[in-house]
Amino acid sequence: MNNKLLQYALIFVGILLASVFLIWGIWKITWDAGTPAPDKTEVSANITALAQCLADKKVTMYGAYWCSHCQSQKKLFGDSFKYIPYVECTENDGKVCIAKGIQGFPTWLVPDANGKETPYEGEQSFEALSKASGCPFSTGSK
Repeated sequence: MNNKLLQYALIFVGILLASVFLIWGIWKITWDAGTPAPDKTEVSANITALAQCLADKKVTMYGAYWCSHCQSQKKLFGDSFKYIPYVECTENDGKVCIAKGIQGFPTWLVPDANGKETPYEGEQSFEALSKASGCPFSTGSK
């Protein structure tokens, strides 16, 4: 008798878990369907505009080819990274980076109106770079 009761209990728990996952899945799909995805073309154009603005304002990224965070930062910008002023700190014995006081990678130097550079160390989001530089950025979603 105990064996049958255990079997029924396991079947009940299995049906209960399956029901919970089914309800969660339906809710998730319904919830996500109500959130419009930003237009990829518009987002890409906004990333390019941000990169060009950063270049115009002489915002520079300092990094190293072996730095995984630098690679992630470049990948975040995609094809638009070509506009970003970039200094490879492994070249020329790192003299440029040493002179600038670069201690970690990546480091973004953001000049103010007087030319004083403020360092931002580590990977930066588009929003953080926008705020630091004054360059506009939008994901395009309303």
